[in-house]
Amino acid sequence: MDVKLDPSRDDLPLMANTSHILVKHYVLDLDVDFESQIIEGTIVLFFESGNRFKKRSSSTEVACLSESNEACKFRMPEPCQIPVTNTKTFSSKIGYNDFVICGKGEKDTSGKDGNHDNQEQASGISSSKYCCDTGNHGSEEFLLVLDCCDLSVLKVEEVDVAAVPGIEKFTRSPKLRNQIVHELVALPADRWREQLDYYALCSQAPGCGELLFDTDTWSLQIRKTGAQTATDFPHAIRIRYRTKPQGRSVTWTSDQSGRPCVYTVGSPINNRALFPCQEPPVAMSTWQATVRAAASLVVLMSGENSAEPTQLREGYSSWHYYVTMPMPASTFTIAVGSWTEMKPEICSSNDLATERSFSPSEADFRYVGVCGHMEYPCRFQNASATTQKIIPHRVFAPACLKRVCQETLLPLIPPCLSAAFSVLGTHPFSRLDVLIVPANFSSLGMASPHIVFLSQSTLTGMSQLCGTRLCHEIAHAWFGLAIGARDWTEEWLSEGFATHLEDVFWAKAQQQLAPHEAREQQKLRACLRWHRLQDEVQNSPEEMQVLRPNKEKTGHVSDSGSSVIRHGLNPEKVFMQVHYLKGYFLLQFLAKTLGEDTYFSFLRKFVHTFHGQLILSQDFLQMLLENIPEEKRLELSVGNIFRDWLESSGIPQPLQRERQALAECGLAQQVSAEVAKWVRVNRRPRKRKRKDREEVFEKIRRR
Repeated sequence: MDVKLDPSRDDLPLMANTSHILVKHYVLDLDVDFESQIIEGTIVLFFESGNRFKKRSSSTEVACLSESNEACKFRMPEPCQIPVTNTKTFSSKIGYNDFVICGKGEKDTSGKDGNHDNQEQASGISSSKYCCDTGNHGSEEFLLVLDCCDLSVLKVEEVDVAAVPGIEKFTRSPKLRNQIVHELVALPADRWREQLDYYALCSQAPGCGELLFDTDTWSLQIRKTGAQTATDFPHAIRIRYRTKPQGRSVTWTSDQSGRPCVYTVGSPINNRALFPCQEPPVAMSTWQATVRAAASLVVLMSGENSAEPTQLREGYSSWHYYVTMPMPASTFTIAVGSWTEMKPEICSSNDLATERSFSPSEADFRYVGVCGHMEYPCRFQNASATTQKIIPHRVFAPACLKRVCQETLLPLIPPCLSAAFSVLGTHPFSRLDVLIVPANFSSLGMASPHIVFLSQSTLTGMSQLCGTRLCHEIAHAWFGLAIGARDWTEEWLSEGFATHLEDVFWAKAQQQLAPHEAREQQKLRACLRWHRLQDEVQNSPEEMQVLRPNKEKTGHVSDSGSSVIRHGLNPEKVFMQVHYLKGYFLLQFLAKTLGEDTYFSFLRKFVHTFHGQLILSQDFLQMLLENIPEEKRLELSVGNIFRDWLESSGIPQPLQRERQALAECGLAQQVSAEVAKWVRVNRRPRKRKRKDREEVFEKIRRR
């Protein structure tokens, strides 16, 4: 699969060559400057290569953007000479002697900020003459490609991890830097704290040689002279960089109190404008971050720990977070602002007891089952965590929203967390922060590891909107985060499940409702979603209505690991709900066909089997059909579900047959009757004609 972009399309490229080398851990050390609207600092990346990354006989190509026929221009701050190797071993599409080193006395083609910014846009990827070989064959040097956009990269260097004091304690080869990193990333889960400490120490080690690098519209490319394979390439590198005020991964704005803040907005380009990274989901990594900001500000982040500020020089504080569960870099989230922690006016001792945090280092950490994921300190293997119905949680918002948060949001979190536990079991994450984000947030909510963003809009009116949205984001802890889609085009695996489960969680959380009342509410929401889905398929391109657009090529990437997300940059896609709605109705169909007891029993088993892993649609469907009795399968098959639900546009045929049942919802009938009554009233003779209002009522009645 070649990475080629059509300039007339809106596809998003994932450029990182993850098939050769993978980031296993990030260490970020950043300063947040609101005056210049820049985040600046360093990121240290720790890599691991393996058998599948070693020398290959065939050429692997990833496209590079360039303005000229010179393939890629690399630079180092100091002048040096690059030996010209045998160019005949290269693809004819690239001339190795075209690489340029910018140094003293030479013309520097970088921008004013020291960054090389090619003007060629994304369409350049489709031009085959601008290709750089990222394979590791012949005598050419290995090229590391990272996803990077809207960043000023200032310096790239290898880190001398061998200079860390005490590093010889856990390595057999204290002088071989790559071997040290290999043994560091391979430490067992029960040594996670020691591992984090050594990551931090290694990130502060001195550099031992600057590396050649260049940037283009979508990527950062790095070479080391003489390193011909991924195995030879440095496994710990430090990148000094700064963001740009217009960078698309974060937004600089003001909160509801008028105070400045910055936060990740869930951009279509994810985090590549926040730090250089490997964006493809397969690059699952851990991270730790130290962020410095004004002492009046609070830094919230995807992190297992509830960080407290450390006072630095006068007027500045430092915050430190870490994550030990490997996840895609796209799930990283940060928010810096004048947030106030909202606490309940009355704190129950029972709530405190149920919210006790369980650390992976506790003595009761033991295996209670076999997990299929890579090794990490997993809560599904912590006997105490598996019985924790309500995890520790905090709520942050601007001070002006204190009362509404105390009245609406705070009381909802414990019952929603408990309801989620009763349905799916162990909470994948040890704690939860909820932040009410500024008014420019374009969605109702967004879930990341250990933190949820909610729109202020969810706090209005009754608790219904806030509760259902909270349940939706809590559901993402299992589907979307702990279990992720291996191919981002299968968005329904996250949003369809969260939409389906929000109803289930909310029905259990509303303990004051009788079972039949909860069912009627669910039927009403299904009816509303049915009408919303009808509107969407009538007013959107057919190709964007398909839940599995790549069909049999789903999950496929190029030899280097790069790929393209179809319509990933389409501005309309942000507002489309077809993946939510069709995914929801598919899961409703399966639950009804199999019976709710059978279905939810399977769902809990599926979560226990696949947490900490990436999946495709067939992983879920095949396990579902294998784990239900033959008599309940009826005519269900993976192929039929693909055909009817996932690979076709429009309303799925099985759902068309459910139309009458959706229309028979009791609450919907009550609403229709009420509308009909007011239509009749509106038609009575009046002194003044109200034609426009009558037409509105008539349209509502016909729907």
